[in-house]
Amino acid sequence: MGQPWFQKLFGNLQTQQPDSTQTKAANGDAEAQFSLGSGYASVTGTVPDYAQAARWYLQAANQDHVPAQFALGTMFAVGKGVPRNDGEAMLWIRRAAQQGHAAAQHALGVRHRRASFASPPSNAVESNLEAFKWFHLAAAQRHAGSDAELESITLGMTWEQVLEGNRRAASFVAGGSNSIAAEGVQPG
Repeated sequence: MGQPWFQKLFGNLQTQQPDSTQTKAANGDAEAQFSLGSGYASVTGTVPDYAQAARWYLQAANQDHVPAQFALGTMFAVGKGVPRNDGEAMLWIRRAAQQGHAAAQHALGVRHRRASFASPPSNAVESNLEAFKWFHLAAAQRHAGSDAELESITLGMTWEQVLEGNRRAASFVAGGSNSIAAEGVQPG
């Protein structure tokens, strides 16, 4: 005797299991790799496994997964799960920032701003211009704290420097690196 019609129609649902995140990640799915990395980095009730998080973030980052690039850069910046390495941190944070990730843009602004304090005056101006550009781009996306950072840095700039900072931000946007609309910022 054959199966009833409803078992023929719905019976296969029980045997079709969706791929797990682990399986998807192992098969190269960047979003699943990022998800696993996030899970390892923020395990509740137990100790996070930052080395595993970095491993999965790296796989996703190598596939141009922007949040994974930022997360990996942050891990290199502080030495969680990977050896502390400012060069690697800057590489990954810059990649994410160049693809429009607001938090990465803000972080890059902070790094350039800090560099301006440790630089000779001629290099400090360049660092401030870059910081201005990245804060400007992050503020355009309403990233928390970027407006205040932009205002603070603007207060110490000349009119010409603000114009140059605006030009750099507009040039970045015009270059098609992301979809942020550059808005002019007036010096304070």
